[in-house]
Amino acid sequence: MTGVAELSATDQVVVVGAGLAGAQCALKLREGGWAGRIALVGEEPHTPYDRPPLSKDVLLGKADSTTLDIDFAQLDVELLTGRRATGLTPGVLHTDGGDLPYGSLVIATGATPRALPGAERAHLLHTLDDALALRALLRPGLRLVLVGAGWIGAEVSTAAREAGCEVTVVEAGPAPVPGALPTEVGAAMAVWYAEAGVDLRCGVGVAAVEPGAVLLVDGSHLPADEVLVGVGARPATGWLAGSGVELDAAGAVLVDERLRTSLPGVFAAGDCVSYPSARCGTRLAVQHWDHALRSGEAAAAAVLDAHARPYDPVPYFWSEQFGRMVQYAGRHAEGDELLWRGGPRDAAWSVLWLRDGVPSALLAVDRPRDLAQGRKLIERGTALDRDRAADPEVPLKEAAA
Repeated sequence: MTGVAELSATDQVVVVGAGLAGAQCALKLREGGWAGRIALVGEEPHTPYDRPPLSKDVLLGKADSTTLDIDFAQLDVELLTGRRATGLTPGVLHTDGGDLPYGSLVIATGATPRALPGAERAHLLHTLDDALALRALLRPGLRLVLVGAGWIGAEVSTAAREAGCEVTVVEAGPAPVPGALPTEVGAAMAVWYAEAGVDLRCGVGVAAVEPGAVLLVDGSHLPADEVLVGVGARPATGWLAGSGVELDAAGAVLVDERLRTSLPGVFAAGDCVSYPSARCGTRLAVQHWDHALRSGEAAAAAVLDAHARPYDPVPYFWSEQFGRMVQYAGRHAEGDELLWRGGPRDAAWSVLWLRDGVPSALLAVDRPRDLAQGRKLIERGTALDRDRAADPEVPLKEAAA
């Protein structure tokens, strides 16, 4: 195949970032009728792969690879792995492997895990290589300290306990998943750690990671053979400095309702974007699988059609932890009414957030029917009868006011 750098810019779409969003964008461009050249540029050496299984099947030894089921050669998509984006000027993507001209560019470089100051010895979990390296360390009796009781912390704790490790989770917030969930909901999840034999310590931060130990801000030490930090991620957009692509204060690419950036001909999708949601009444920056999949497809549609449908789905996320399936749809806000369906001690339960009687979000624990029905109610903006919605025996679709 002719080298990409030799192609005419006008007949080429370059997608930078070969994660799920970028791969889905390339796929949908071709399926949508784009007959010109497509180049998919990825920093990692691997063929595009799925990330959610890294903290599940890969750590548990059930899989060594999570390669996406996309035949890029059959699609005539030029896959350029092992190439890092270094900058952007109008019409040209700069990489450490040479310049790539484009007619349209899609930025899908995702996010990178946040490191913890004073924790240079700690592991991060983001790539396939990270997961394989961590799996090789897990063994019976290993003292593993996890910093952060978020989704990654819970999923890794699950795998580590199954491997026989002694696990301690340190969380600076008052309960698991602080910031994402109210304390009373996060507190309902804390019992899962205890049931799994995980020592969960909330309300205390990490001061430093020392050889063989973690120093907490209260002066205490935790013995640790290995340490993993899972305290969130930041958009991988540093390479865009000086490009003219507008970023928000957190570094996310600011896009409009059709995922167009401030630079003509440049779009963005996945974990690195902040997009306006009319449904939620605010901008959203979502770093989850469903958003990567949907926004990758939406970016392709926008490249192909300037009048493509605005991007504004109901956000959705899931996590498998401690033998439970946890699913969340929508986006709640401070001031929304919290409504429990069942109690946190039940084997399965869910909570609804209501805004003026209309569901804004739902969290379901082993209640997939609640999630499926609640997601549709959120999408339609259906007002609910509060008493019926609070009865776990009443299907949510029958709780309409």
